[in-house]
Amino acid sequence: MAGPRPLVPVIVGPTGVGKTAVVAALSVHWSVTVVSADARQVYRSLDIGTAKPDAATRARVPHFGVDVIDPGERYSAGRFARDAAEWIRALDPDRRAVVVGGTGFYVRALADGLFREPPMDPERRTRFRDWSDRQPPLAAWATRLDPAYTGGGRQRAARTVEIALFTGRSLSWWQKEARAEGAIRPWYVRLTAPRPVLHQRIRARVDQMLAAGWVDEVRALRAGGLPADAPGLDALGYGEVVAHLEGRLPADQLAESIAAATRRYARRQETWFRHQLGSGPVVTLDAGEAPEQLAQRIVELWEARGD
Repeated sequence: MAGPRPLVPVIVGPTGVGKTAVVAALSVHWSVTVVSADARQVYRSLDIGTAKPDAATRARVPHFGVDVIDPGERYSAGRFARDAAEWIRALDPDRRAVVVGGTGFYVRALADGLFREPPMDPERRTRFRDWSDRQPPLAAWATRLDPAYTGGGRQRAARTVEIALFTGRSLSWWQKEARAEGAIRPWYVRLTAPRPVLHQRIRARVDQMLAAGWVDEVRALRAGGLPADAPGLDALGYGEVVAHLEGRLPADQLAESIAAATRRYARRQETWFRHQLGSGPVVTLDAGEAPEQLAQRIVELWEARGD
């Protein structure tokens, strides 16, 4: 992005905390365009299980970063950072970009910049990726090769292993020691909620998504030829739905299995956002308040900020 880096509000927090509702309430105060930093919502046709904003919300509040690629394709933090920088640069001057999401690596790539990747042999990388695509998730390898690895799905684990094997240094080392400048100056709003409240919201949302036809959504994708190990089906909860459709997870256990996986993911997100946000001030707000109250508070804090 050419010129000075713009100061951009960045709303983060664990899944289910209410980020979408807060940014919708913000649109009453600002002409908002959302840049979604969500590694699941980039996939077309994965609508219910990724909790995409509904059509009415997206008609009122434009969104970038939603429905970007097909679920059989890969998308990375680096690509997100490049795309998001261009989306923000091209915005009309009368609209305010607000980055919203729970994928910490996407947020950090945009705000703090990606590391300058060392040269790696393209042929070896292709062979490795072909091999890793045929393996079970490489999370155990990733944790052993990089103690800072905190999860993030098959692609993230494979990337962590690839960097460590081919460079002799962990991904976390490269991210710390070889970082480029980010595309924005972030002004973070971190939404939190007491754990019992968050867990209740997570279970309610899982029940709502299943009632809305999440299983049928996945069934149609699989019937259309999407393989069970497609990148998009690595998204949170989709593995459990696939397991159910394949007869490996009974219907009466599906909701709780997804909710349990979501609770674990939310804990990792909370830890990440508590400790890993880099440059920029951080405002922490209790998401137990109504979205309208939180939006008003964000506007007041933004107007009172000291740059």
